[in-house]
Amino acid sequence: MTSQTTVDTTGPGDEASVDLSRPAPAAGLRGHPWLTLITVAVGVMMVALDGTIVAIANPAIQKDLGATFAQVQWITNGYFLALAVSLITAGKLGDRFGHRQTFLIGVTGFAAASGAIGLSDSIALVVTFRVFQGLFGALLMPAALGLLRATFPAEKLNMAIGIWGMVIGASTAGGPILGGVLVEHVNWQSVFFINVPVGVLALVLGLLILRDHRAENAPRSFDLLGIALLSGAMFCLVWALIKAPTWGWGDGRTWAFIAASVLGFALFSFWETKVAEPLIPLRLFRSVPLSAGVVLMVLMAIAFMGGLFFVTFYLQNVHGMSPIDAGLHLLPLTGMMIVGSPLAGAMITKLGPRIPLAGGMAATAIAMYGMSTLKADTGSGPMSLWFALLGLGLAPVMVGATEVIVGNAPMELSGVAGGLQQAGMQIGGSLGTAVLGAVMASKVDSDLAGNWKGAGLPPLTPSQLDQASEAVQVGVAPVPKGTPEAFAAKITGVAHDTFISGMSLASLVAAGVAAAAILVALLTKRGENAEAGAGVGHI
Repeated sequence: MTSQTTVDTTGPGDEASVDLSRPAPAAGLRGHPWLTLITVAVGVMMVALDGTIVAIANPAIQKDLGATFAQVQWITNGYFLALAVSLITAGKLGDRFGHRQTFLIGVTGFAAASGAIGLSDSIALVVTFRVFQGLFGALLMPAALGLLRATFPAEKLNMAIGIWGMVIGASTAGGPILGGVLVEHVNWQSVFFINVPVGVLALVLGLLILRDHRAENAPRSFDLLGIALLSGAMFCLVWALIKAPTWGWGDGRTWAFIAASVLGFALFSFWETKVAEPLIPLRLFRSVPLSAGVVLMVLMAIAFMGGLFFVTFYLQNVHGMSPIDAGLHLLPLTGMMIVGSPLAGAMITKLGPRIPLAGGMAATAIAMYGMSTLKADTGSGPMSLWFALLGLGLAPVMVGATEVIVGNAPMELSGVAGGLQQAGMQIGGSLGTAVLGAVMASKVDSDLAGNWKGAGLPPLTPSQLDQASEAVQVGVAPVPKGTPEAFAAKITGVAHDTFISGMSLASLVAAGVAAAAILVALLTKRGENAEAGAGVGHI
C-alpha cells in the first residue's frame, strides 16, 4: 500500500514530513503513543461518563428542580441530540485543522459547560448547558480516535483501541456508581462539577504530550452546504425520535420530521457527489465492513443505552435502593467491561473482528432477555448475572466496531470516520431511549387501568390516570398523602407490577435488536487501511 505522510504542526518552524509506514523515535514526551493514549483517555472519560452518570442523578434533579418526566428526559436527550448532530462535522474540523487543536478546545469547553450546569438553578439552564456539553464533546471524541490512529502503528492499534474502548465502557457503565456516591454524599451538582478538575488535567496533559498529525491530502476547504444539509437531517431525525413519545408515533408532526430527515439525507447524498471536497465522501460506504460497523454501533447503543435508562429507575424506585447502592449493583456490568475490553482488543487482533463482534451481540441479546425476567422482588444474584453478561457482550462491540470503522477509512478521513462511529452510538442512544420509552409508556398506559381496577382500588378520573401513568413509568407509586397503609401497599404493588411489565417488554425489544445485530456483525472484517496510521513514536 502506498505510504502516506503527515505534517507535524506542533509549533512554528518545526514542520516535517513523516513516513507513516514505519514508526520513528519520538522526541521526549510529545507524541509518545502510550502517553497520548492516557491523555485522550482522560478527556474521553468525561464525555462517556456524562452519558450515564446523569441517569442516577435524574431522580434528585427531578425533585430539586421540580421537573417533569419529559423534562428529565431532555437532560439526556439534549446531550445526545447535540452530539449526534455535530459529531461528523467536528470530525471534519479535526481532519482540517488538526486533531490536537480540536481535542484541546473540546476538553476546555466541556469542562466549562459542566461547571455551568452545576451552578444552574432551573431545568431550562441544565438542559441548555447539557447541549453545550454535547457540542464540545463532539469536538473531543473523533479527535481522540484520530490521534490514536495517527500515533500507533497497525500492529498496536487494536490494543490501543481496546484500552480506549475500556475507558469508554468503564466510564459509561461506571457513571451510575460514581453518580450514586456523589448524589448520596454530596449533591447532584457535584456530578457535573467533577468534570472541571478532570478537564483541567486533560488540557495540561494535552498541551504537554499531544502531537498533531495531518495527512498530506487532508481537506483544505469546507463543504458548508453539506454541513448544513447533514446537520439539518440529523436534527430532524433525532428530534422526531425524542418527541415521538410525547406526540405519538401516529402523529403528523412525528412523520413530518421523519420525512424532512429523509429528504435532508437524500439532498445531502446528491450534493456530496457534486462538491470537490465533500464532508463525507460517499466512497467510504462502498466498504461493506465500514457500513456494517456504523450500523452495529447504532444497534448496540439502542439495546444498551435504552435498557440502562430504565434499570436505574428499577433499582432506585422499585427496589428502594439509595443512589450509591444502585450504582454498586451495576458494578458487575462495569467490571466486565473493564476486564473485557483489552481482552477483546487482543482477541480481535488475533482472530479478526467478525467472531468477537457476533459473539458479543449474542451475549448482549441473552443478557437483555434475562433482564426481561426481572421482578420487583428479584434478588441481587440474578441481577448481577445479567448485568455481568451484558458487560461481557458489550466489550468486544465497543472495541471491534471502532476498529472496523476507523481502520477501513483512509488516514485523511480518520476524523470523519471517528465522527461516524460516535454519531452511530449517539443516534442509537437517542433511538433506544425514544423507542424503548415509547414501548414502556404504551405498556404502562394499556395495563395500569386494568391492574388498578383488579386490585380493588377506587376508580381514577382520566386526568388522575394520566398523572398516575407518568409516575409509574419511572417506577414511582402514586400514593397520595394521608392514604391508609393498606391502600398505600396496594397502590405500590400495582405501580411496581405495571412498571415491571413495561420494562420487561422494553427489554425484550432490546434483545431482539441485539439479535439482529449478530447478522450485521458477520459482515465486518479487519480494517484494510489500518497500516496507514502507523504512528510516529516509539512503542
